[in-house]
Amino acid sequence: MKRAKPFAATLASEKVLTAEGWTCCRVEQRIPGCFITRDAYNFADLLCCSPTRGIMLVQVTGGTSTGNFHARVDKILAEPRHAIWMASGGRIQVHSHEKVAGTKQRKLRVLEITVQSNNERTP
Repeated sequence: MKRAKPFAATLASEKVLTAEGWTCCRVEQRIPGCFITRDAYNFADLLCCSPTRGIMLVQVTGGTSTGNFHARVDKILAEPRHAIWMASGGRIQVHSHEKVAGTKQRKLRVLEITVQSNNERTP
């Protein structure tokens, strides 16, 4: 059985964000000799900037279910550097390119992580 070609979720998010006027740079690194990637601050795949909207880090996933999406949100909230990024004026988004059942289509789910006034961070 032939293995399905993996979906290029980071590229898809980069195209969407560029079309919306963001300037994007991939900040995840492939470690040579293995299939492991290292993300910026342990959670970000893309660094984006806009003169009118500021700066933003984006975590991208290409899962087929919402479980992968929620795992990424939990990973960000568990990383202490996310709070430093946000306190510095940066934004954080999670992009999930989820497969639409029975088709080759994917829908993009976007969640922006915000800081509440009581200093609890919630998605």
